Amino acid sequence: MSEFRGNNMPWGAKVGFPSLEELKDAAVVVRLPMNVRFRGVVEREVLLFEGPAGWGEFSPFLEYGPAEASRWLAAAIEAAWCGWPDPVRDVVPVNGTVPAVEAGRVPEVLARFDGVGTVKVKVAERGQSVDEDVARVVAVSRELPGARIRVDANQGWDHHTAVDALTRLAEFDLEYAEQPVEGIEGLAQLREALDARGVDVRLAADEAVRKSDDPLKVARMGAAEVIIVKVQPLGGVRAALSIVEQAGLDAVVSSALDSSVGLAGGIALATALPELKYACGLGTGALFADDVLTPGLKPRGGVLPVGPVVPDRGKLEALAVGAHRRAWWMDRLEACYAQLMI
Repeated sequence: MSEFRGNNMPWGAKVGFPSLEELKDAAVVVRLPMNVRFRGVVEREVLLFEGPAGWGEFSPFLEYGPAEASRWLAAAIEAAWCGWPDPVRDVVPVNGTVPAVEAGRVPEVLARFDGVGTVKVKVAERGQSVDEDVARVVAVSRELPGARIRVDANQGWDHHTAVDALTRLAEFDLEYAEQPVEGIEGLAQLREALDARGVDVRLAADEAVRKSDDPLKVARMGAAEVIIVKVQPLGGVRAALSIVEQAGLDAVVSSALDSSVGLAGGIALATALPELKYACGLGTGALFADDVLTPGLKPRGGVLPVGPVVPDRGKLEALAVGAHRRAWWMDRLEACYAQLMI
């Protein structure tokens, strides 16, 4: 254990900080199979640590470079070596999530989410049309009449497609549309175009909110009414809390396709927020065919419980990746750790 001297962490004062060797010794890398393809992923690799405060997860998507992925490492170290703020609520309401499946598979997907009253529908999948997106939303509205519906495009539409799609989807009284186009400026232009057409759809910033000053820019430009906050990409629970406070916008806590260990961090953020207006996007454990504990963190009655998560040793062994993939993750860990020390 060494004293932290880097400037790239969200915890403020110097704290006891694990060395790179300690992290490598504590690291367990597992591969989790998915029930359905999600963000192009059919198997999710995650790296887990056990530290003095509990378990943490480091699972940036494979395409992320060291600078961006280092925020995910900061979140994992916070969880395992620092712990989280005290909760102010006992349970967390969650939404169901429908990946970009064909409309006929929507009932099968929704059956995995127990008691949810809000559903997030993935749209703008590469190779799919707006007609397919609308059909998927229609299928959700038929399967769960009265459910609140939000859509998530993962910045997959261009401006004109987004205007057309959201004009068509507005009839479903969407809670909001999450990152329909790329960037904060793109959201601001889309907001202006929708207002000019009289299309009443709230916009939410997700991918555009990755740096501590991004939410402030979103608020200043009037680019969105909602920000999506995810513990790992933002550098931990405390960093996310600070960002929400500074932005002054409605916040929705969501997952980054985490295992149950990572989902526990999202729950910690949701339970620490002073206000929780929206169901959280933390029900994604239902998308996994296997997880690091039994049962995994999946919604029951539309909510998730609050409490520590401890993986099953047998699961960690059964789901462990081979030596080649572990070596790849160790190299990535080292590169990200170097970023935190800057």
